[in-house]
Amino acid sequence: MKNIVILGCTGSIGRQTLDVIRSLPDRFKVTGLAAGKNWRLLDDQIKEFQPQAAVLSGQSELSLLRREMGPAKMPELGWGREGMEALASMGEADLIVVAVTGTLGIFPTVAALRAGKDIALANKETMVAAGQLVTTLSALKQTSIYPVDSEHSAVWQCLNGNNLGDVEKIILTASGGPFRELSAKEMENVTVEMTLRHPNWNMGRKVTVDSATLMNKGLEVIEAKWLFGVNYSQIEVVVHPQSIIHSAVEYRDGSIIAQMGAPDMRLPIQYAMTYPERVSGPAPRLKLADLSGLTFAAPDLVKFPSLRLAYEAGRTGGTMPAVLNAANEKAVDAFLSGALSFKDIPVIAERVMMAHKTVPALDLEEIMEADLQAREMAEQIINNLYKK
Repeated sequence: MKNIVILGCTGSIGRQTLDVIRSLPDRFKVTGLAAGKNWRLLDDQIKEFQPQAAVLSGQSELSLLRREMGPAKMPELGWGREGMEALASMGEADLIVVAVTGTLGIFPTVAALRAGKDIALANKETMVAAGQLVTTLSALKQTSIYPVDSEHSAVWQCLNGNNLGDVEKIILTASGGPFRELSAKEMENVTVEMTLRHPNWNMGRKVTVDSATLMNKGLEVIEAKWLFGVNYSQIEVVVHPQSIIHSAVEYRDGSIIAQMGAPDMRLPIQYAMTYPERVSGPAPRLKLADLSGLTFAAPDLVKFPSLRLAYEAGRTGGTMPAVLNAANEKAVDAFLSGALSFKDIPVIAERVMMAHKTVPALDLEEIMEADLQAREMAEQIINNLYKK
């Protein structure tokens, strides 16, 4: 029986993690749950899984949860960043699933690693903004970071049993999002509703927008560098609209090993939780005879400049990836609120990057200061851009 803490339990990855646990009740026990503002869903999850502790993002939501639960037996409750860090480092936990979005996920990840906990990581920002810090800490504490993203899980599986020194190239596949076949002119009229209709995956709003701009894939490039210890020249992105091959590894003898599966996040989630075992679970099976064809293409960096920006930020290093991530987050928020056009999302990120003087990202305070400055600058640029 493995004790699991889920940070971001009411989000897409968190709910699917609980689905895996439902299907494997003899293997996992939910020890802690952390949610954002959705206290009603957290209440339902507490009643079903009976964790020892639970956390919400704010005191007001916590008060509403206490009132709803009444005199019933309650878990230990907390709120905010401190509550989440305490949950991530609780003694009973064996594995911390980090499924919160944004740079907020860095803090409990660091807290968990400092406490010697293994991590199932579904938070891109942790590796993008603090990859060097986190991997160094993990090595020091002799803990494991298991990737949950389908692409990085695929690479991890393709590397198993092989020598990293034999790797020629890591190939990250991208669906291309909903606009891969649109012209640059047509993309000027893209709406929020159009952007949120991803052809293959059911994800949160922010990640879905990032998938449409290919920023999501760019952030995954930076993640792959830190997760697998390769150079940026060894990471290639290929558009694969069917999302059946989740990623691949090319070895120096010319062999390419690919991982395939139905586009369902429960499969990589379960693998991270049961590793090194493979067990039957809730994910659907892929039937090769049902496939009509698999296609591949190089990404269009003119139509989708976000991918180019991510490579540039990664190669620059230091605080630049954190700056790219923060500026993109602000731009995506502005787009989702109707304050920014789709085509201007990468424009904001590039302008903030150009203005930033990178410094080595050696500690968390340095990273978060760069993050804050990037957000402030992005907001100023957005306001100036749309005053006209």
